[in-house]
Amino acid sequence: MSQLYSPLETIPNFRDVGRFVNEKLGKPFMKTGMLYRGARPEIDEASPLDREKLVQEYGVKSIVDLRTKTEHIEQSQKRDARIAASAAVPQTNNDAAEPLKIPGIKYHEINFNGSAYSRMLISKLSWVAFFKLIYLMLIGRRLEAISIITPSMEKRGLVGLSTDSLDVCVKEVKMFFEVLSREEGEGGWPVMVHCTQGKDRTGLTIMLVLFVLGVPTEIIDADYMLSDSELVGEREERIKDMAKIGLSERFARCPLGLVAEVEKHIKEKYGGVDEYLEHTGVRREMREKVKGMLLN
Repeated sequence: MSQLYSPLETIPNFRDVGRFVNEKLGKPFMKTGMLYRGARPEIDEASPLDREKLVQEYGVKSIVDLRTKTEHIEQSQKRDARIAASAAVPQTNNDAAEPLKIPGIKYHEINFNGSAYSRMLISKLSWVAFFKLIYLMLIGRRLEAISIITPSMEKRGLVGLSTDSLDVCVKEVKMFFEVLSREEGEGGWPVMVHCTQGKDRTGLTIMLVLFVLGVPTEIIDADYMLSDSELVGEREERIKDMAKIGLSERFARCPLGLVAEVEKHIKEKYGGVDEYLEHTGVRREMREKVKGMLLN
């Protein structure tokens, strides 16, 4: 296996976005040490040393966690946390994630495949499948319930799911930029963004930021595609996890051309990234704050 880009041994796919962009451009376009991306930095997967490095060496003040409640519960159960998996339990994303958090870092749980996205997928179900899904959720068989809606996801592929997410996850996009538009003194920066692998949801949100900053498309594509090689070591396990809910192994890869398709979708449907973000409620002053924080 070739040398990985990530400087952390136990947090896969981790990198300083500004540093990567600057290296590819050959000039100091973005500030470094401000925006990081990566996979989940869980206490049962990341070493104490790497978690300490996030705070002490990289100075991370905030973590944006884009995962679902189901993912938080599954991660907690892996370390024998006493968290009930039933959807009937009145538990928030924050409750499920709490045992795995790093002290000294402010967390922002943004379920990027949240209620709007779920409603979109559920709307494609037959009535029989819909009631089966509800029943399985109520009795706590969440993975079986999710497998009912995965045929639609499989049909759309990662490119389709990315553009679908842009269309329906407008609330989540706004929440994400609200975190990024905080001033440095408000405890927001430096920021690390992650989901499970730091590939798809993280890739899409970082894409939006880089579009706003005016980073060339080929550099944004290089950043997105880097995740493909960075995640080779855990791809086999990820394929097994996805098979449990009926997704094929292609969801463990980074499809070629995804960035170009996302950019095309934004331009054709909304007119451009600024118009798209206005549609989500991310106003110009918020975008300017993000530029001020990240551009040299």
